[in-house]
Amino acid sequence: MDEILEVLEKDARTAPQEIARMLRKKPQGIKEAIKKYEKQGVILKYKAVINKELIRDAGSEVRALIEVNITPQKDLGFDKIAERIYSFPEVNSCYLISGTYDLLLIVEGKDLHTVARFVAEKLAPLENIRGTATHFLLKKYKEDGVILKHKEENKRIAISY
Repeated sequence: MDEILEVLEKDARTAPQEIARMLRKKPQGIKEAIKKYEKQGVILKYKAVINKELIRDAGSEVRALIEVNITPQKDLGFDKIAERIYSFPEVNSCYLISGTYDLLLIVEGKDLHTVARFVAEKLAPLENIRGTATHFLLKKYKEDGVILKHKEENKRIAISY
């Protein structure tokens, strides 16, 4: 992978001038390369990794990993079915995988029941869906290469006299 992309993948906020300094290149060349990558669709989006554990509130969402078994369509394979599935707003990510299941979905909902309803009412009834397995995320330790530090709770017992 290009060195510019490697730097931006680690920290998308790195300024072109800083990248130029790091790579011993001219800032204008870096800016042009970044614009080219954006235009070609190589760089799709700039994103912040947020530790949602530290901002939990009543509106927090639940995330689930859903494995999906499907029957591929003749002459279309998995692509058409995957497109139908990833079009649902609840589906955050969709991957074709090897192994026992065919697709891996990352789904978000306001609570467990919302995700369960999505599976029961929208996903499972689709033609070509043979089965699903849902795993709810309980705690994240690392995401996108970033270790998520959690607030340390005071485990000492308060003593009063």
